[in-house]
Amino acid sequence: MNDCLFCKIIKGDIPSFKVYEDDMVFAFLDINPKSNGHTLIVPKKHFKDIHDIDSNTLNHIIETAKKLMGILEEKLACDGFTLAQNNGEVQEVKHFHLHVIPHYSEEQVKNPEEIWELLK
Repeated sequence: MNDCLFCKIIKGDIPSFKVYEDDMVFAFLDINPKSNGHTLIVPKKHFKDIHDIDSNTLNHIIETAKKLMGILEEKLACDGFTLAQNNGEVQEVKHFHLHVIPHYSEEQVKNPEEIWELLK
């Protein structure tokens, strides 16, 4: 999709703080994070929402979330996670994505660049 923000990020047309990438997904830090390490997992193929995505890609995204949760726990010492996925009017970018949102008992707010440096 030519006008899709996430497709442009995946292609490298828009810079991002990449956390993980493989042949099916691209994961990067949210630029408006709810917490330190808030990461978006986006399939490289454009799917509008949960109704559009195939089961194989969806399962791969969940497996990727599990990997990323381990990395975030190790590097950022978070205490828990919320996984969130929006559809319809509440979906800001119309490209399927899963939010991996770490939680902390005591959080010191850092900007995405500082978090990205910790995750390298």
